[in-house]
Amino acid sequence: MKLLRVGTAGAERPALLDRDGTLRDLTGIVPDIDGDLLADASALARVRAAADAPGVLPALDPAWLRVGPPLGHIGKIVCIGLNYHDHAAETGAAVPAEPILFFKAPDTVVGPEDTVLVPRGSRKTDWEVELAVVIGRTARYLDSAEQGLAHVAGYATAHDVSEREFQIERGGTWDKGKNCETFNPLGPWLVTADEVPDPQALPLRLWVNGELKQNGTTADQIFPVGEVVRYLSHFMTLYPGDVINTGTPAGVAMGQPDPKPYLKAGDVVELEVEGLGRQRQELKGA
Repeated sequence: MKLLRVGTAGAERPALLDRDGTLRDLTGIVPDIDGDLLADASALARVRAAADAPGVLPALDPAWLRVGPPLGHIGKIVCIGLNYHDHAAETGAAVPAEPILFFKAPDTVVGPEDTVLVPRGSRKTDWEVELAVVIGRTARYLDSAEQGLAHVAGYATAHDVSEREFQIERGGTWDKGKNCETFNPLGPWLVTADEVPDPQALPLRLWVNGELKQNGTTADQIFPVGEVVRYLSHFMTLYPGDVINTGTPAGVAMGQPDPKPYLKAGDVVELEVEGLGRQRQELKGA
């Protein structure tokens, strides 16, 4: 299923994109698309049954509806740094022996076409197209990558916007360059795991002002999705509604020759993970 949330920021309602591409209202079936829904097999079954039954779900006119993040009440966002061989190479970093972890606050999440704000004083705002993984079952001390995949509810397109000076040159951890306002557009859809048979076979692409900058595949991940979930479960408990941003392929501004083409107000970024939907953001000053 392709699940999404539509409406004004903070007042989104649950919806579904059916097989014919028609937007359908889910408010009569479930209160929201969130961890509670993803952990409830009977509720998901009601959604599937309604989606398959003609005339049960009212159609929505998408023309004037904002698409919000496809997941509400996000618990935590765990991010994996330097998780693509080609991205590590372009930045001159050694391939990590274990996943590099950092966090983004849930309040960085915005919709896939919402404005992204360039922070005040920023000189190095950068782009990163990523595969986002959404947890559907509580994960503790998993034994295998296969168990890791079994705890995934679905997948989404994510934009891990980053301020490199804040991240690398201002001391401390990466977090200060990753948690600026609007720095995690998510969506448009949460695609359930049954529709993504192999999360390691997904092309990812990103354009800036119409120019292709990133063109990679999740096959290049150093630590694949199932292993990432397994690994994380030994350091923290993962709950339904938690999100994992799984890293970005080569092509970021930081990896390009000087003068590096960092983002500025007025730029337009478009990105997609194949099968998971496309994003478009216009950048403005904070």
